Amino acid sequence: MIVEQAIEEYLAQRQGSRQWRFFLSALAEEFATQLREPDLRAMMQRIGTRFASAHPLPAARTIADASQAMSACWDAQGWGWVDLEEHADHLLIRHYCSPLRAAFGQEHLHWTPAFLEGAYQQWFQALGSGSALRVQQSSQADGFGCVEFRLAQ
Repeated sequence: MIVEQAIEEYLAQRQGSRQWRFFLSALAEEFATQLREPDLRAMMQRIGTRFASAHPLPAARTIADASQAMSACWDAQGWGWVDLEEHADHLLIRHYCSPLRAAFGQEHLHWTPAFLEGAYQQWFQALGSGSALRVQQSSQADGFGCVEFRLAQ
């Protein structure tokens, strides 16, 4: 209940820019007609990697530090925030309020979250996770732009 309230407050304070909506929607349509889904996901992962490389995180000694640094970066871009939750066999990455649906459309949510996947992969590698651990999307994005990923072997 508290998370839903935070999401509603966040979305009420921010709106996607009208000047980009049609352009990004048309861009996504063109990509989707020209490329297969695995290629779309790979492209979005590479874009996410570039984003994270251009927005390096400060050193993080704890998972809480990493979560705070990532959330600060996302919030500065108007891209929501993240919660990291440690489990025995993986790290759960919950990204809240991404603007992917607003920017690219509901029909492209099966491949656009790969942008986040690429960004998180790059950040975790830069923080020292190594190449054996991979970030993979583990849920579909919901209507609020919330999506989950897992960092695991």
